[in-house]
Amino acid sequence: MGSKVLRPPILDEKHAAFIARGLSTVASSTTSRGLPVIGRAAGCRVSTDRRQVTLLIDQSQSPALIDAISSSGRIAVVFSEPTTHRTIQLKSGNASVAGLQKRDEKLIREYADAFVAHVCSIGFEESLVRALIWSDRATLAAVTFTPEEVFEQTPGPGAGKCMASSK
Repeated sequence: MGSKVLRPPILDEKHAAFIARGLSTVASSTTSRGLPVIGRAAGCRVSTDRRQVTLLIDQSQSPALIDAISSSGRIAVVFSEPTTHRTIQLKSGNASVAGLQKRDEKLIREYADAFVAHVCSIGFEESLVRALIWSDRATLAAVTFTPEEVFEQTPGPGAGKCMASSK
């Protein structure tokens, strides 16, 4: 029997570090009728081997998104840095929904604090930003997927360029 050779992860170290920071993170999917649904993530973690990404999404705020991901496995996520608009998008057809891990509570706080720092640095009030990103810890779900495509989405001439694909 031959052993299976794993291809390198399509998410490089630089992009993995970028998406794990406190960015504006919005996930999307489609319903069984093909309608788009979106929701904001309260945190993101990347596995040490960079093969899996986990988003923390509030089920009470985004029930249609959680349902669509659970049904189809499809997800597209944009990670955008508020101060520069630097943005990348990940797509996958293998997302699944599960419960949180113990370490996620700390991740949620750190992600929120970093996002608040970014947005307040360009003149927004902290109370407004915290209200925007508030989520109910009791209803958060972990959405885990293996990225299959990575796209440059920073506004400008390179937007839409596929940077990596496992397809």
